[in-house]
Amino acid sequence: MNYPQAGARAPVANREASLDVHALTAYLQKELPSGVVGELTAELLSGGRSNPTYRLDDEKHSWILRRPPFGTVLDSAHDMSREYRVMSALADTAIPVPTTVCMCEDGGVLGAPFYLMDRLDGITLRSPEDAASLSIEQRASLGASAAQLLSELHLVDTDAVGLENFGRPNGYTERQLRRWAGQWDSSRTPLVEDLVSTVDDLFEALTRSLPQTRSVGLVHGDFKIDNLMVSREDPGKVLGVLDWEMSTLGDCTADLAVMLSFWDQPGEEPNPITGGLTALPGFPSRTDILTIYGAHHDVDTVSLEWYLVFADLKIAIILAGIHARYQKGQTVGDGFDDVGAMVRPLVDRAQHAARTSSIAALRY
Repeated sequence: MNYPQAGARAPVANREASLDVHALTAYLQKELPSGVVGELTAELLSGGRSNPTYRLDDEKHSWILRRPPFGTVLDSAHDMSREYRVMSALADTAIPVPTTVCMCEDGGVLGAPFYLMDRLDGITLRSPEDAASLSIEQRASLGASAAQLLSELHLVDTDAVGLENFGRPNGYTERQLRRWAGQWDSSRTPLVEDLVSTVDDLFEALTRSLPQTRSVGLVHGDFKIDNLMVSREDPGKVLGVLDWEMSTLGDCTADLAVMLSFWDQPGEEPNPITGGLTALPGFPSRTDILTIYGAHHDVDTVSLEWYLVFADLKIAIILAGIHARYQKGQTVGDGFDDVGAMVRPLVDRAQHAARTSSIAALRY
């Protein structure tokens, strides 16, 4: 969940990374068969927008470390063991993921649980400028690959990979509504106070128009282009799906809606997070995405309207929570000063979609 900003962020020095490299070195020397070779260095790659992410290097290895954000977070969110478990389970499936290395449940080492995975040597696209470096053919290939990967993810046999108890798919959508309503209540700051009545109205409309779940499976929860690591040599090829912190067993249409919420199209106001990344020539349209995904899944395009409203609202609430942590000084790194300003456009978009929906009970 690399919210909120399109645009690559440079790593920061160890001093700013809030990571005890000495304690980490001692732990890894005991836990890893090869230990640490030479000096261990750390760079902060993702400064607390979701789970702080660090690059670790010694003389022979390059790893990625993930830990929960600093400060108060939503109950059950940012569970490092879940990220580690799902990526480990998917290692031998059609879904490309980084190779997991170790999981540390002991909060005494770094102040919180964390895990290590091998670093993939690829690139992530975080802005239209990044995507502009791809050819039209590469954009088309990447977009089609993304849609196909989401389709394949939702077809994973969770029993076969040991994820049969990874979540509670029954009642998933109702629980999601309650969860994010509660998160909204705990994330309010003066910046978003004038949105309270609109958000409350949206939750009421979503609750009374709740659709029937049509398909359940393993869901990513935050599936978008900048959570895909792509090849440097062939950016149309996906090397790995990243950021599994919101994964669970749940409603597959909800997962599809999140992808579509982030999928910008020409001539439309972009999602403030992606900033028009997929609106460039070559990327498939949302209709194309639905066609690729729908080759193996039955998608009800009417109920999809409900999920799209909820996706925009959920993303807005996530941003509100990040802004609240920033206001309390519980983030590390730069780039948080504009997070709060991204909440309103998403709430406005959710409100417009609800009021113009073909679902009568969703309109208000």
